[in-house]
Amino acid sequence: MKQINIHDKSFRLFIPHNEIHATVVKMAEEMTRDLSGKKPLFICILNGSFMFAAELYRNLDIIETEISFVKLASYDGDSTTGEIKQLIGLNEKIEGRTVVVLEDIVDSGLTIDCIMEQLQHMNPKEVKVATLLLKPDALKKKVQLDYVGMEIPNDFIVGYGLDYNGYGRNLIDIYSVINE
Repeated sequence: MKQINIHDKSFRLFIPHNEIHATVVKMAEEMTRDLSGKKPLFICILNGSFMFAAELYRNLDIIETEISFVKLASYDGDSTTGEIKQLIGLNEKIEGRTVVVLEDIVDSGLTIDCIMEQLQHMNPKEVKVATLLLKPDALKKKVQLDYVGMEIPNDFIVGYGLDYNGYGRNLIDIYSVINE
């Protein structure tokens, strides 16, 4: 589909799945080189990161690894609220472990900043951050990102886990809003 409608907005195809997949495979190869032998714990930030995390995790060539999930929320409609709400927390002990936070998109940086602050209090050996997408023009907080799939403009997007008021997460491609 080249164009879709969700709620009151129209979106155009922005990143087709073959480009997303190639990016995720490249990220997985880099992480395999960097993290082999470290027994990393991957932490997927729900809801948006579930598709990225699943595809990345399938393409890792690391046997001794775990994955867990936390649920944070910062969006209302098509814009960030600036406030991070933790809805489901981490149950695993991370003290002395290598942790990799998986995020679908870093825009303001507030979510990553919030989770990094929480994780540092749990004494991990190291924490790395992987994001499929980065909006450099939207950053409000300086955050350390270890793995970045693609840099994109500050447009509102849906698909591949990203949503607009709950809809569009199931789309295999990523779509950008058409400014009307």
